[in-house]
Amino acid sequence: MAENPLQRMSEDELWSRYKDKREPAVRDAFIRQYSPLVKYVAGKVAASMPNTVEFDDLVGYGVFGLLDAIEKFDPDKNVKFKTYAVTRIRGAIFDELRSTDWVPRSVRQKTKEIEEAVVSLEAKLGRPASDQEIASSLGVSEDEFLKTMLKISSTSVLSLNDVWYSGDETDKISIGESIESPSSMNPDATVEREEVKRVIVQAINELPEKEKKVLVLYYYEDLTLKEIGQVLEVTESRVSQLHTKAILRLRAKLTNLRKGIL
Repeated sequence: MAENPLQRMSEDELWSRYKDKREPAVRDAFIRQYSPLVKYVAGKVAASMPNTVEFDDLVGYGVFGLLDAIEKFDPDKNVKFKTYAVTRIRGAIFDELRSTDWVPRSVRQKTKEIEEAVVSLEAKLGRPASDQEIASSLGVSEDEFLKTMLKISSTSVLSLNDVWYSGDETDKISIGESIESPSSMNPDATVEREEVKRVIVQAINELPEKEKKVLVLYYYEDLTLKEIGQVLEVTESRVSQLHTKAILRLRAKLTNLRKGIL
């Protein structure tokens, strides 16, 4: 059997060739090479999902993210494909989970109420609101608030891959991108896009320390919730709760900051 000439090419050469010619054979080679990455990301997502979510379904959703990553990856930018692909794969999985709309309406309503409370509180306080302050604003005890957060964290699909800013169809920024590659700014990007990224990074840095650590360890260091729990010496459910609280607080903070810059 004749040797496939693609096997003698480096990955950089393959990306250059695919960018120029869009050869199906090159695309298929990338799919074979990075398909284990889909299973890895799906496994991480599955670890924080209810048992009703099937791992094989997550893998299927993730494949679409890998295909999207291969088509849209620009080898001329200073970003590794693996880093870029993880974002796209995870985003595709969460997009599909949201589209199935399996989260109870009552949980969605509670999530919205908490986010609105945090937006209002932190705009007034000029700092992160404490659990007690958020609970008081909602008219519940701190214990009830924490129980609600635990319920939201175990059922909701909240992710930093949500698009926070969109200039057009090809110019979208998710919060996660600013964590996963905070220094990979495109010098040709618009001033407005750069300002949006700056604001996202600023908002992340202003989160309470434990919540910021959870985000960085999960999205940047690629640790599972269980592994993060071992690092922080807390339970896995507490890490899930911190993750959800960080997402809600970050989205609220960005809502307030966006009003001031865009």
